[in-house]
Amino acid sequence: MKQASRTAAAAPKKKVNPGKAFLRDWQLWVMILPAALYILIFCYGPMYGLQLAFKDYDFSKGITGGDWAGFKYFIQYFQSPMFIPTIRNTFVIAFFSLICGFPIPIILAIAINAVRGPRWKRTVQTVVYLPYFISTVVLVAILQILLSPTTGVLSNALRAIGLVPEGTNLLGDPSAFVPVYVISGVWQSAGWNSIIFIAALAAVDGQLYDAAKVDGANRWQQVWHVELPAILPTIIILLIMNMGGILSVGFEKTYLLQTPMNKGVSEVISTYVYNVGLKSSQFSFGSAVGLFNTVVNFVFLVLANQISKRFANISLV
Repeated sequence: MKQASRTAAAAPKKKVNPGKAFLRDWQLWVMILPAALYILIFCYGPMYGLQLAFKDYDFSKGITGGDWAGFKYFIQYFQSPMFIPTIRNTFVIAFFSLICGFPIPIILAIAINAVRGPRWKRTVQTVVYLPYFISTVVLVAILQILLSPTTGVLSNALRAIGLVPEGTNLLGDPSAFVPVYVISGVWQSAGWNSIIFIAALAAVDGQLYDAAKVDGANRWQQVWHVELPAILPTIIILLIMNMGGILSVGFEKTYLLQTPMNKGVSEVISTYVYNVGLKSSQFSFGSAVGLFNTVVNFVFLVLANQISKRFANISLV
């Protein structure tokens, strides 16, 4: 018997023919193909232009024909008077977006998971998901209507209860830009971002709830001792991924909300690249600033991943 077991253990594993495996699962590969093509064309394809950051770009010579400039444009950005303001503005907006926008989907998912009626639950989910499908242009137009200093319903209501001083233009006031940006972003994306947490909660074993009830746990104790530990790996993974975009503040919304009055706090890296790199045709300089932004994000991603791996034993890889 032992001899047979050793013989079976020593037997070589049967090699899988890649061609046969592909033919067997060809439907899955067909489903993956559009996403793979999208990533290759729109994510990896543009990386060809990163060399612009290290060259003096010339229209007549093309992307590869410019003279080598080394780190000239990186140094130019570091010495620019806009270096500190753009880094500060980008970090402040991203920080408050993360602090406010990351916990709320978790709370929303726990609240939705507590809804027992299937029909009512689907209704609540539909309502909180809908804002995500509003385009950025439409969202900013809604904000301009609601926050108009003269006819805005929301701005007038805030003035009536004393939260906003008389004569304040919330769309132009520099101190109001970050709150408007963050709150509108949380309202738009919280429902959609809660989907993955709802899916994680749906996988929690019902016997854990039963055991908690037997031990006399109330609803809050069930959340604290059953639900949160169950979705903790998901929370940490998503937090790591969000840390990787700490300096990636969206261009469209920031640019559309930007006015001459609030530009001191709304000029972030992405809008600066557009204003200087594209509108002023300084393509090499814009590429250098964008590449610097990407490198910083990558460093934050690696650091967050290593910290999580060290203290929580959870990481992306």
